[in-house]
Amino acid sequence: QVQLVESGGGLVQPGGSLRLSCAASESIFEIYVMAWYRQAPGKQRELVAHITSGGNTNYVDSVKGRFTISRDNAKNTVNLQMNALKPEDTAVYYCSADLKSTIRAPIRRYWGQGTQVTVSS
Repeated sequence: QVQLVESGGGLVQPGGSLRLSCAASESIFEIYVMAWYRQAPGKQRELVAHITSGGNTNYVDSVKGRFTISRDNAKNTVNLQMNALKPEDTAVYYCSADLKSTIRAPIRRYWGQGTQVTVSS
């Protein structure tokens, strides 16, 4: 069973930085899109950034210029570098991956367990 394991969340002051990482737990046939979502208390989960296997990226307007998504296709990992953090970035962050676990498997979306990011002084 494929699992996505996240790390790197925590408490940071406004203006600070954090780096989130997410790694797949086993070998995978192919990963297509990898992404980071977040969900703040009382709000719907929103897409923060995604990256294709070819390296094309897209960001929600509120994080453009501050966050950078990257991936290592050889290691099946995706990272989110978050700079100039604001209190409104406080949320649980989830990674996702659209992938085929084996050559015969259908494409499915897998989710990480979530990691808390809190931006507060």
